[in-house]
Amino acid sequence: MKNIIFDFGCVLVDLNKQRCVEAFDAIGASEVSVYVDECRQEDLFHNLEIGDIDVPTFCDEVRRKSPGCTATDEEICSAWNSLLTGIPQRRLQRITELKRRYRLFVLSNTNPIHWAKAVNDYFPYKGMNTDDYFERVFLSYEMHMVKPSKEIFIEALGRAGIKAEETLFIDDSLSNCLSAESVGIRTMHVTNGDEWTNEKCER
Repeated sequence: MKNIIFDFGCVLVDLNKQRCVEAFDAIGASEVSVYVDECRQEDLFHNLEIGDIDVPTFCDEVRRKSPGCTATDEEICSAWNSLLTGIPQRRLQRITELKRRYRLFVLSNTNPIHWAKAVNDYFPYKGMNTDDYFERVFLSYEMHMVKPSKEIFIEALGRAGIKAEETLFIDDSLSNCLSAESVGIRTMHVTNGDEWTNEKCER
């Protein structure tokens, strides 16, 4: 194994769905909080994640779907960012250790609101930033593709210039792992986000 590709949510960053639901409810967007509560990735959330709409359009859609919501774009982004609770320092430390031996990448279904929050508030650690941890970052909203499609894995491998059989992919979604395996990538399906921090994950 020469390469490790990390998912973002529930692998690097921890999430709190209930906190996000409450944040949307607090700004009068309960019609949208239902999407979060039911983990429905469709309509405005899916369109933002795949890069079909930008952040201002997303915020307009939140207000359109929730007639009682008069929140500003900043307040809506803050509510959506409340889903993220941070990246534990132990994971960042482990990444710095792994980087001495492996080429490291990120491949995530995410959106510009969450990624900007992580880049600005979570990845900075001991003077380091995202570029210090990962060689390349592949994000669904920039690639206009989402996991579990095989195409996004093939595209990421090609852009990174790495071989599937020399690569480990770590994700909390079983369907994403199965898709990666279908193109020859080794996988680790995690359930609590910390399994990969164990040295045994490299064997």
